[in-house]
This record gives sequence, structure tokens and C-alpha cells, in this order.
Amino acid sequence: MKKKVKFLKFVLCISFLSISTLIYGQDYTLTVKVVDQSDNSPLDGVTILLDPCKCGGITNTNGIFSKKLKKDSYSLQIDYLGYRSVSINKDLNKNETILISMEIQEEELSEVVLLAQKRFQSTETPQMGVIELNSRELVKIPAALGEFDVLKSLTLMAGVNNTGDVSNGVSIRGGSLDQNLLLFDSAPVFNPTHLFGLFSVFTPDLISSVNIYRANIPAKYGGRIASILGIKAKTPYSDKLKLEGGIGLVSSRLTITTPIISNKLMIIAGGRIGFSDLFFPIIIPRLKNTKANFNDTTVKLLYIPNSNNQLTYTNFMSNDFYQLDLITSVENIISSSNQYDFGTSNHTLKWLHTFKNETNLTGTLIRSLYSPKNLFPEIDSDNVISFESKIDFSSIKLEYLDNKKKNFNFYSGIEINRYQVFPGNLNPGFGNSINPVNLSKEDGYETSFYSNINFNLGQRISLSSGIRLTQFSLFGPYVESQYDSNNTPLSTIFFDKNDLVVSYFNPEPRFGLNYKLGENSSFKVSYARLFQYIQNIYNTNTPLPTSRWKISDRYILPQKNDTYGLGFYKNYPDSFIELSLESYYRKTENNLTYRPGADFFLSEFLEREISPANGNSYGVELSFKKTLGKFNGVINYSWARSLLKTNEARPEYKINNNDWFISDFDRPHTINASINFENDKYNSISLNFVGQSGRPYTIANGIFERQKVQIPIYLSRNNSRLPTYHRLDFSWKISYSKNPNRKFKGDWIFTIYNLYGRKNPFNIYYTQRNGIVDGDVFLGSPLGSYELSVLRSPLVSLTYNFKFQ
Repeated sequence: MKKKVKFLKFVLCISFLSISTLIYGQDYTLTVKVVDQSDNSPLDGVTILLDPCKCGGITNTNGIFSKKLKKDSYSLQIDYLGYRSVSINKDLNKNETILISMEIQEEELSEVVLLAQKRFQSTETPQMGVIELNSRELVKIPAALGEFDVLKSLTLMAGVNNTGDVSNGVSIRGGSLDQNLLLFDSAPVFNPTHLFGLFSVFTPDLISSVNIYRANIPAKYGGRIASILGIKAKTPYSDKLKLEGGIGLVSSRLTITTPIISNKLMIIAGGRIGFSDLFFPIIIPRLKNTKANFNDTTVKLLYIPNSNNQLTYTNFMSNDFYQLDLITSVENIISSSNQYDFGTSNHTLKWLHTFKNETNLTGTLIRSLYSPKNLFPEIDSDNVISFESKIDFSSIKLEYLDNKKKNFNFYSGIEINRYQVFPGNLNPGFGNSINPVNLSKEDGYETSFYSNINFNLGQRISLSSGIRLTQFSLFGPYVESQYDSNNTPLSTIFFDKNDLVVSYFNPEPRFGLNYKLGENSSFKVSYARLFQYIQNIYNTNTPLPTSRWKISDRYILPQKNDTYGLGFYKNYPDSFIELSLESYYRKTENNLTYRPGADFFLSEFLEREISPANGNSYGVELSFKKTLGKFNGVINYSWARSLLKTNEARPEYKINNNDWFISDFDRPHTINASINFENDKYNSISLNFVGQSGRPYTIANGIFERQKVQIPIYLSRNNSRLPTYHRLDFSWKISYSKNPNRKFKGDWIFTIYNLYGRKNPFNIYYTQRNGIVDGDVFLGSPLGSYELSVLRSPLVSLTYNFKFQ
């Protein structure tokens, strides 16, 4: 019996020692996430060393380093060029994730880090026509009313233009405004501006980076034929509370970043509000009765359940309200003013999974709502007539990425988009001056499969090759008109819900080649084909965001684009200078132009109001950039042409008799410069200069009289050009915090937009002369003209920005 007891004691002792050894020797996963403290962006290539194991590694492109380790106490040494080193101790007894925020050592060194990270991409990769800006570069560019602005910053780059001081978007390489796909955290934004285009809708403090693709657009993107403009919101990698914001004359903003569950759940939330009722009468006397206010908010949540998974949710909202003297009119509506109420609500849910072999799988759900409303208060009545429309966009996307090898990366994915377009409902209210109008809803599905591969062939050649296969289908309910050979309406066909109306299948190949001529120079060639299945019909003669969206159907065909590009790139690393020379040729089909006398606002059959046109856009862009030093900045020059040509059979539909004519976005010469002078760490002075050929407009070829009213006659389109546009902006930033480690920091920004008060005309309008004296071609006739210059004097602003962390 005693022997049995001794044997049991021996077995229990051995078992206890074995379990203790097993527990002590168990492996745990330590994950380190490293981000930039200023904008929470992941840092790639950070060195991490651990003691006592004498092991370590570097972070990947997502800023993550992960390693299996035994249970023990570890010392971590974290280093990155231009950032303050971080040392921490960690007792590892379970799977853990650590968040590290690294602080820039000196402001000037941040530019060195930026260059080190980009590795002079212009000479290394086969991608052409790319513009990349991070938050530090954006804040150096002065803009109207004391805030850096995404869209106005981009118009300082080669090949990017707007239609004037205020514009509801940008034109890229001669393309129309709707040919650019603008994404905010992957969700499309259909109206990107506040205040007639004076501001973009994105809260400045929440922007992490901006990328534009204009040439061989990556295969993961589609749906527009001119460019992809991707704006990324900051991701709230943060282990402590941060506050930042600004107080200005026209708008104020506030952003907060904070952890909710340490290293698991974090949030960044910010918003901006603006009131401009007192602002417009001062700078634009003609708009003395204008009322305008706007707001935008962004909320982004980050959840990290474990080292291999990450969830983010982004909600973006934007609202505008304007009231103007009557500019846009609708037949039979007697109104004294226009009121515009615009709303955007976007949602993005993204899941990122990292496999053990460091490949990634990303799933994305998107919902984007855009709801513009026009209001017409009737004269001598409390009745308000309204016209409402809406775009409801939803998307699901799944993408696999393999970029674990230095000289090879591959991605492939599938994307399903749904466009629900509600063209408009005209509601007469309780009045009887007009009849209600309900335009039919349009429902389209766009399904795409895409794949792209980037790889090197030896030391000199790198290639990018991709394909995007797209199927677009329009479903009922839908009303379609039938026409004879002379385009005369014959009958109408009604499609029931879920009936297939029309379908299109199109392959979209993409290709890019980079040939290195030397260590710091290269030559590139590129090609891309793209299709666009939703288009915007608008009037560029007014700065107001009034337009109508239309899905491709049997008569309005998808827009098609073939882009060819050549480029030469040269870098001077010792001087931090980059030079580039790019040329391009864009051949487009099915551009939409409105027919003479068209009224597309309430038209049920829009094909009767517009004509398809072929287009040619071509140009050369020269860029000089100096990224470091007391004097730094960029100078760009572009020579570009943009032409259109219709092929209508009926004489009344022909534009310029079916000959080539310049498009609304033809600007032959453009020179942009943004120069920064950083005398010390307390003062920074910036100057912007923009000069470009005047915008095309149509001058009347004669006049005729009807019922004693002089009416202009237009025989050709865009047959004249406004005076040359030029403008100089000034910005002075004063930072007074002498202690770089101080938790609270603030600075003042003094800005003058249009420094020398250039009166750049937006357009020329014709009216009954009634005593108007002008330089018009119809001197001596009752018909006169006037110029609309939106910003006729310098815009002075003062903004106080602050940050607490």
C-alpha cells in the first residue's frame, strides 16, 4: 500500500512539473502596431529589436510587426529614421497587441522620412500620372479662408483645373467634372464642395492622404474615364486622448481622437460648421441677399480583435443650404429666389485579414447617399415649390493582395455596385401654378472582376499589367421611347420591375512599363481603357451645383476612354529635386453635350435633349519640385487641348455643323506655382500663383427681335474665350510653441486669397441693355452683356489652429 502511495506521489509530481514546464514554455504572439503620431498613418520599415531573445524585425506596409515568443519579460527598442526612438518593457503571458505612436524628431526631418518612404517612386514604379499628397504637404498650401483644402490644393498640380474661383469639382486632363471618381475612404462623393466650390466638403484635420491616378489607373478602380481621386481619412491608432481644431472667420472645426478599449477599440470624430450670411455681401455685392451655411462630420472607428484582423467603420456626412436671388428658373414658376439644400451621407465598413504568410484579404461594404433639393418660394405666397432628386449607391467588394515580396505584388478581386438614380420629383406644394412631375427611377448593376500584377524584369525594367472585366445591366421598372430613322418618337415601351432593359460587357486592360535610364532617371509608357456607366449633365455657365445624373441605357451609351502616356523622370537626391515631363493622349467616345435649346431639368426622355460626342484630349505636363530646404515648393506648366465632335444627322441637332469644337474644359496654357519659405520653426510663408488661358464661352453671332425683346442667336459653340485667369495667394503661419514636448500647441494662419484683387470673370451673360454700357460686339443695339466675377477683391482671413495630445 505504501508503495502505491509513493508511486502516486511520484506521478503527480512529474505531472505537475510537466504542466509547469509546458505552461512556461508556451508560445504567445506579440503584435506591435507602429503609427505616425501626427496623423496616425502606419509606418512601414520600422526596426524593432527585442531582449533578451536578441531577435526582431521590421514592420510591414500596414505598420505591423508580429512574432511568436516564449513567456518572459522583454525589452523592445523601436527605431525609425527621423523619429524619436521608443523603448518599452513588456511582460508577455498571453497574446498581446501593442500600439506605438512615434513622434517626428524635427519638422525638417519629416521631409527626409517622406522621401525615404517614397524612394523616389517616380523613377521606381511603372505607374504614371500619379499625384500623392500627405497631410503635412497639404497644410503647406494656402487656401481661401485660412484652411488647407483638398480640391484647391490639387488645382496647383499639373493637368488639374477648375472652371473658376468657385467650381463644383475639378477637370483633369480636359475631362468633364463627372469623369472623375472621387472616393472618401472608398465611398464615392457626388458633390465634393461647399459654398459654391469655395471649400471642399472634407474636414481638413481628418485627412491622412490624397492620391490621384490619371494615366494607367490601377485595375482595382473603375467607373470613371478621366481619373480616380482617392482621399483617405485618418485611422484612429491612438493610446491617448488627442484634440485638434481651428477657429476662423467663416468656419470652425474640432476633431477628437481617443481609445475606447485600450489597443482594441479606438475612434476619431470631427466636424466643421460654417455660417456665411455676413460674408457674401462683402466680397460679392451682387449676392447681397445670399444666405449660406454648411457643415460636415466624419466619424471613424477602429477595432482590432487580434493580430490578424482589423475592422474600420467610416461615416461621413455633409450638408449645405444656400439662398440666392433668382438664377435658375423653371417654366411657369414665379419665384423671387432659389434655395438649394444638399445632403451627403456615406458609410464604409472594411475588414482586413492578414494571413500567416503576410498576404491580405480585404472585404468592403459601402453605402453612399446624395440628396440635392431645389426650393422655389412663390412670390406673394407662403407656398414653396420643391424639386428633389437622389442617388443611392451601394457596393460590396472582396480583394486578395500578395505583396510580401519586394519586387512582386499581385492583387485580384470582385466588386458589385448598384446605382439607384431618382432623377427628380417636382412638387407644387399647395399651389396650382404647375403640375407635379415624377421622373422614373433608374436601377443599374455594375459587376467587375479585376486582377493586377506588378513585377521587375532585371534591374532596369518594371511592369504593371492589369485587366478589369465589367458587366453593366439596367433593370426595370423603366420607360423607354422608340424612334424611327429620323429620331422621331413613335411609341413607348414599359419595363416591369427586374426586367432587363439593356446590358453591356466591356474589358478594360491596363498596362505600364518603367525603364530605368540610370540610378535616378527613368522613361515610362502606359495605356489604359476605361468605361463609365453613370454620367452627369450640367450647365458650366453657372457656378451653382445644378445638374442631373443619368445611368447608361439603350440610347445614352457608356462613355469610353483610351489613354496613352509617355513620361521622363529625373531626380537629384542630393538637392531633393524632382523633375518630370509627361505627355498624354485621350480618345473618348459618347461624351454628353446638350443640344441647342435643351431643357434637361424635367425631361422624361433625356436622349432628346443631348447629343453624344467623340473627344480628343492631349497635352504635355512639365513639373519641377523641391522638397527640402528653406525654399521649397513646386512649379508646373501644362500645354493641353480638349476637343469634341458630334455626328448628328438632323441639322437642328448638329453642334458647330458636326465639326470639331473646343470643350468647356479646354485650357491651352496653365502655369501653377506653390513656393514655401521656412525661415525658422516659428514662421512659414507660402505663395501660390495660378495662371491659365481663359475658359471658353459662347458669344452670340447675332440678334433677332420677338415681341419687342432682343434675343441672341448662337450659331457655334465655345467660339470665344474669357480673359486670361491669374491669381496670387499669400499665407503666413506663425507657430509660437517653443517647447516641442508641450501637450498644447497652437498656431495662427493669416491668408490673403487673390492678393492683388484680380477680377477674373466666370462668364459673360447677355441681357436687355437698359442703359448698360459695355464692350460688347452689339454696341448700338438694345442687347448688352455683363461679366460675372465671383471673387472681385482680396479675401483676407485669420484662423487659429490648436492641438492637444
